[in-house]
Amino acid sequence: MESVQLIPGQPIPIPPDFPIEWPRPTDLDIFWMRDVMHFPYQILPLAASFVENILEPSQNHGAVKVEMPVRFHCRIFNTHYYSATTPVLGPDGRPPQPPADADPMDHPTVHAVMNISDFWENQLLPEIKQILAHCESIDLASATSAQLVSYFDDFMAQAIRSWQIHFEVAFTMLLAMSLFDDFYQEVFGADALGAYRLLQGLDNKSLEANRKLYALSRTAMETPEVRTILETHPAEQVMAALQASKESRPFLQELNRWLQEYGQRGEMYDTLTSISWIEEPTPAIRNLQDYIQRDEDIDAHRQAMQAERERLIEEARATLASYPEAVRMQFEGLLCSAQAATVIQEDHHYWLDHRATYQLRRAFLEAGRRLAAAGTLAAPMDVVYLDFEEVRNALLALLQTPQQLHERVAERKATLAHFAAIQPPMMLGTLPPGAPPDDPGTRAGMRFFGVPPQPSDDPNTINGAAGSPGKVRGKAKVIRTLNEAGKLAAGDILVTETTAPPWTPLFATAAAVVTDAGGILSHCAVVAREYAIPAVVGTYTATHLIHDNMQIEVDGDNGVVRIIA
Repeated sequence: MESVQLIPGQPIPIPPDFPIEWPRPTDLDIFWMRDVMHFPYQILPLAASFVENILEPSQNHGAVKVEMPVRFHCRIFNTHYYSATTPVLGPDGRPPQPPADADPMDHPTVHAVMNISDFWENQLLPEIKQILAHCESIDLASATSAQLVSYFDDFMAQAIRSWQIHFEVAFTMLLAMSLFDDFYQEVFGADALGAYRLLQGLDNKSLEANRKLYALSRTAMETPEVRTILETHPAEQVMAALQASKESRPFLQELNRWLQEYGQRGEMYDTLTSISWIEEPTPAIRNLQDYIQRDEDIDAHRQAMQAERERLIEEARATLASYPEAVRMQFEGLLCSAQAATVIQEDHHYWLDHRATYQLRRAFLEAGRRLAAAGTLAAPMDVVYLDFEEVRNALLALLQTPQQLHERVAERKATLAHFAAIQPPMMLGTLPPGAPPDDPGTRAGMRFFGVPPQPSDDPNTINGAAGSPGKVRGKAKVIRTLNEAGKLAAGDILVTETTAPPWTPLFATAAAVVTDAGGILSHCAVVAREYAIPAVVGTYTATHLIHDNMQIEVDGDNGVVRIIA
């Protein structure tokens, strides 16, 4: 965190090596936070165009749908992603207030929370599958140049609708879990993690992908040639070795089916510009190489989590037996919605952040190949240094006189290289004049993104938020990208900026997890609870203060990390 003087209501000092040109005059008056949880890396121009044309409009589409009293703003400042929220104001310049006799339960947000399971399963998910079936049926490689422009527009429209769906469910999903936490703490007492024990042991696409990859590792162990290849080859060389081995081909077919189903994802949440596992399966291979060294009963673990969940639910019902029926009904309704939301939190990433966005990536990959072949770009992957409009215009130009965009690409590469050496500030703009409002939406956002932790007076103590219960000691491994995941061994503690669904297999290896970003509803916290390993999230500083092979203690109950040696 920056050691600068922050004055509420006043502009935040800007570091001299991070000059800002505000895209809009009013941007200076808004409080911007860097979203490390979703975008810990620099943002490429193509992803920046995604943020402007799809992400921000879709967030506000979702906010309008459930009448949220805020609007969302996204900007790329010096190659880094920042976000902000501002209140919806009435004609008098103040947030509108509901009528005095309004029923707080008669609101679109409440209706959405209580009906989230039906909305997802019977309305949104079928539409997502239709979008995927449509895009997957199109052979982009065989399209003419004119057809490719048409397909480009089509895929763009499908991506926009996919991300509208994303935020039609995402805000409701977080609110459902957060409201259940509010209810639990009010009725049963303050326990930061208590409510979430009643949401554990529920299957989702992230766990399913990992479980099926582990099953593939069992298949590999039964085929001597495959096991030998996995044990003796670097991960980067395994696919070529499997392809060259006749005995390994049945396993390779199974692996390719797994990649087709679960490999349409990249490093983090930026599926558009990240190399997918289908294109480069090395991360999956590393996981297989780790799994063949282990022998675990995944089903037994899951059944134990489910049994504990049901026991705790029955204990809660017994406690509530003497409460009014309205309270008991509220518990059952919120529990049902929160359990559905817990599953949707991981599943919507699979269907939307990854699979649906991968279809848009397909369109840009094909565009890159065509533009490189025509000499517009020096290499196909240079397409990630253009924005949406530039790519479309360049494709149109192929019908007449191809453009030459080498210089533009070179300039943007130079900008990225320049800011790669500069630490971006966590906050920009103007600090709000007071504390954030204490309302359900704000609490849900804080539980998801986390809040700045209390500073520690002890240099060997790092404060964060409780993410998953338990206390362990172990050797720290600081991992910033999946390319570094090979250094994580069983019993090590994973220390990272953030995690995403592609990182889920590492939770089966790590003894605990510590992150810079996120709160109790973040991906890291949710998955750590499913793997029953301690997690401390939202430390802001762990990856800067902890180094490889340090002995550390992770106290997931209290949100504290201690450096032992």
